[in-house]
Amino acid sequence: MLLRPMVTMTTRIARRTLLPLLAGLALPACAALRPGALTEGARDVAYGPHARQRMDIYVPRGGGDGPKPVVFFIYGGSWANGTKEAYSFVGDALSARGFVTVIADYRLVPEVRFPAFIEDGALALRVVRDTIARFGGAPDKIHLMGHSAGAYNAMMLTLDRRYLAAVGLGAGDIRSTVGLSGPYDFLPFDIDVTKNAFGNARVPAQTQPVTFARRDAPPIFLGTGSDDTTVLPRNSERLAQALRQAGAGSVTLKIYPGLGHAGTAIALSRLLPWQAPVLDDVVTFLKAR
Repeated sequence: MLLRPMVTMTTRIARRTLLPLLAGLALPACAALRPGALTEGARDVAYGPHARQRMDIYVPRGGGDGPKPVVFFIYGGSWANGTKEAYSFVGDALSARGFVTVIADYRLVPEVRFPAFIEDGALALRVVRDTIARFGGAPDKIHLMGHSAGAYNAMMLTLDRRYLAAVGLGAGDIRSTVGLSGPYDFLPFDIDVTKNAFGNARVPAQTQPVTFARRDAPPIFLGTGSDDTTVLPRNSERLAQALRQAGAGSVTLKIYPGLGHAGTAIALSRLLPWQAPVLDDVVTFLKAR
């Protein structure tokens, strides 16, 4: 089995780990968890009519040097949990490195099922492409990034052309994609998480990112922890292999020794760089594109 129940583990661990650390540094907890407290930008920007179709935008302080590259980050949570506020530490970390960063909520299971959570990402991306210049972002330098179920969403948006096409975008609108601890090859649907999110799919293979590996994929970075027992590292290994076999020109695979499932997300925090060099590796990858 390549995928095990994820529930809200990443969010719980991120909060449990970051909040005591912030308290120990005499920083108010709200500074890390409230969008816009550490960076400029906007919160709760609507990209659709649903209450969860809202996004927060983090803008590097200082401006200058022309439009900034953009990272659209998608959080995980078994496609059934999560909030953009819980991942504000990612927006803070990436904006501090010079990226206009967008974190969007999306509709969740059981209210919706596949492919609604991917479609929400596509809709949000269209709004980002059309409006990010107002926040100093470069609409022609949009990178996707996700963790866990969010990495799945990001990879489906990247590889299956249908989702972007449905909102008037093309493959060229994504500069590169970063997937951290993502499920990319997890048939059959043999646990509640996948049954609840994907059990309605008429053609299960059409739900799998590996199905859509293609030669003209944008540069892709795949990172995972060697000790991940929730989404097994074989997911990243198999997607990397499929992309390379398809002739994709730029595929990076990194397996971080000792990291578990939540570790690749937690290591993105500016306060926890000692966990693993995930943040440095991702920033280096993105700035080369």
